[in-house]
Parts: sequence; C-alpha cells; structure tokens
Amino acid sequence: MTRFLWDKFSKDYLETFLASSGDVKTSLDVTAETQEIDVYFRPTSPKIPPELGLLGKLAQTPCLLEPYRNPITLDSLNDCLSKRFAIREIFQREAKRNKQRISEEEIPKLWIITPTASERILSLFTAQLQPNWGEGVYFLPQGLGTAIIVIHQLPETSETLWLRLLGRGGTRERAIDELERLSPNAPLKSASLNLLYNLSRNLEALSKKTQEDRQFIMRLAPLYQQDREQAVQQGVQQGIQQGRQQGEAKLVLRQLQRRFGEIPQNLEETIRKLPVERLEDLGLALLDFDTLTDLDNWLHP
Repeated sequence: MTRFLWDKFSKDYLETFLASSGDVKTSLDVTAETQEIDVYFRPTSPKIPPELGLLGKLAQTPCLLEPYRNPITLDSLNDCLSKRFAIREIFQREAKRNKQRISEEEIPKLWIITPTASERILSLFTAQLQPNWGEGVYFLPQGLGTAIIVIHQLPETSETLWLRLLGRGGTRERAIDELERLSPNAPLKSASLNLLYNLSRNLEALSKKTQEDRQFIMRLAPLYQQDREQAVQQGVQQGIQQGRQQGEAKLVLRQLQRRFGEIPQNLEETIRKLPVERLEDLGLALLDFDTLTDLDNWLHP
C-alpha cells in the first residue's frame, strides 16, 4: 500500500507540473499485453516555463516519464524499454497509415527517474553522462532513445529541485528544506506543498508504516502547520483590508447621497469596487462636485 501511495504521488506530481505546458496522460496502456506507461507528455505550449528547471528540459519534446520509488532493477529497466518500443511501433504505424516518414527523433524519449542506480545497471546498458546535462543524467545508446535520471546524483541546485523532491532519504529531506526556504510566492511552491501534504495524510492513515514513512510525516508536520498559520494570517489581513474598504465605500456613498440624493446604480457599483486609497481621494474630491456629472467624470476620466 505504501508503494502504491508513493507511485500515485509521483504521477500526480509530474502531471501537476506539466499540465500547463501540454497534454499529460498517466497510466497509459500500450500493447495487447497491457503495459502501463506512468506518464506520457506531449508539449503544446511553445515555451516550457523556465521555473521547471531540469524537469522542463526533459519535457521540451514528447516523452515518457517513468518515476521509480525504489532503485531501478534490471527487470524494471527492460520493462521500461519494452514500453518505449511499443510506443515507437504505434508512431510508426500511424506514420505509415498517413503515408508519412517519421524520424527517430520524433519518437517520444523515455526518461527513467530513479532514486539511485547501481554501477552494474549503468554499465550493462552503457549509460553515459553527456555534456550540457550535468551529473546524474545518464544516456543509453542513441538508438534506444532513453536516459536514466539518478536523483541522488543530481547537483543540489534550483534547477533540479523539482526532481529531487521525488527522491528518498536525505536527498528528499534536503529538497524539502530548500522548498521551505523559497519565497511564499515562488512559482510551484504551493502546488508542491499541497501534493506533499496529501501524501503525508495518506501515509498517516495507513495502519502499517515504514520508518521512512514516519520520518516523512514528522518532517511535513511542522511545515504544514506553518503553512496553515500563514494562510490564516493572510486571511485575517485580507479580512481587515476588505472591512476597511467596505467601510470607506459606505462613508463616501452616504456623503454623496446627502449631497445629491439617489446615486445611479452604475456609479454606486463603481464606487463600491474602488480601493481604499481611491475612496479616500474621492472623499476629498466630492467637496468640489456640483453635479453627478462631476462624479461621473471623476470616476471615468
């Protein structure tokens, strides 16, 4: 059950981050034997948001994303490759049906995301680092269209943060620390926290938890409390500001009604929507108004 929750979190997490930039399908079935692709992404936006960092770089072209909770095994890696071959066959059939040619570069790339990977696995598949990709990103031979992202080897920079949150142990703990230090208005922070909170609550509901699960729940608890308190405080401040704005609007409208009698509804609605600063200015300006036309001209210069 624990593994299922973590797997669901990974799919939801990637879908949330990529949804604004293209079409995302999770748990996509391929082949008659029903192999399931975790996440299939096809960009539809001309530009992937730069704040996605390395994750955005993976999503520059159509791709398959296979996040793993536990270190990738030989069998799991071969399963991933078979899914990519199945997708390749689908694309080739579609091209043949439309009497088109398709290049290998147009076939979705497979990105395997794993917390760690053994030297044996990397060696068996001749996985190699490439310039301009940095540590932790290993490319299999070109014809396979596949790369392995080894999360714990990624440099701890803002570029890799969103992928490192899918890691384990200390790697994830440090990524959560970084997430906590981000500005409250930082892009994607709120979405990440909500997904992590949901995972924490789901894990907490389990009758049997691993030590790692318990540590994760404990790490998220103070962060969740801090986030809730901040949200409540913001709500209080917004309430105070809203109350002040409504009070100023009522005061100005009373002054106008005493001076001119009934105020046309369209002008009243406009006044009720003015910010506090403009209402204060109007409270002074109305002393010089002779007619409602003066008020209308002030509101609509």
